[in-house]
Amino acid sequence: MGNQKILIAGCGYVGRRLARQFFAADVSGLVRSTQSCIELAQLDIHPVQCNLAEPLQVPLPTGNVDVYYLLPPPKAGVVDSFMQRFLQSINADALPRRMLYLSTTGVYGDCQGRWVDEKTPVHPQVDRALRRFDAEQQLRRWAEQSGVELVILRVAGIYGPGKLPLQRLRARKPMVAEQFAPWTNRIHADDLVQVLFAAMKHGGDGEVYNVTDGQPGNMADYFNRVADFAGLPRPPVISSNADGEQLSAGLRSYLAESRRIDNSKMLRELRVKLQYPTLEQGLKACFSNQ
Repeated sequence: MGNQKILIAGCGYVGRRLARQFFAADVSGLVRSTQSCIELAQLDIHPVQCNLAEPLQVPLPTGNVDVYYLLPPPKAGVVDSFMQRFLQSINADALPRRMLYLSTTGVYGDCQGRWVDEKTPVHPQVDRALRRFDAEQQLRRWAEQSGVELVILRVAGIYGPGKLPLQRLRARKPMVAEQFAPWTNRIHADDLVQVLFAAMKHGGDGEVYNVTDGQPGNMADYFNRVADFAGLPRPPVISSNADGEQLSAGLRSYLAESRRIDNSKMLRELRVKLQYPTLEQGLKACFSNQ
């Protein structure tokens, strides 16, 4: 990337890992809290403090920068008001060079286990997916009006060191039996970082890329394998028609959708070679680091 300026909007777990890839670049990270600002400064990332839940009072450093928008939307509703405020804060004389948005494969909705590629029509069915698709649409309208190049990544579930369901496993919370569990898709955090980097460099303007390791799995099997690697008991099993109160509302919404995500366009056009193309390799790396 040379000396290209970078703004990572939402510089948390993934954003900080991404920032480490820009050795000679001028990297800023947009975060909400004072503590996060302190932590970014310690990592030699220029902190930009703002709360997108409120109207912005300070201009954002967007002029001729590459923007990685990794910030999740609000936790309720079907509109991403954070994206609205972010785009409203960009002046016509301070346009980014390029914008990359981290969306979700959840916008495809329940595909009943079928394979999904970027040509599959979107059909978001839950609020969290509707918010992401709303952000995609906002960005497309803004990019068309402003002329700024846009790349959208629809990302599967992210796992990695420090981002595993260990607390849930230790709490002995239940999971449905494997024969009732849906197909799910994942990407290791380090592989997501290299895809982000490659998408900014090689991604086509206006293009969408599905981001996953290409090895769909069973949700119950995922929890079982994490438990095995961690040396923890596997979660208690309940039937698919058990009392829904045993599962959180968030988990029930994930269990209600099943799809297998094709990553061939990502591999072909973004020219990435995954470090962890299988869950086995990814989990082994997570626990060897510990």
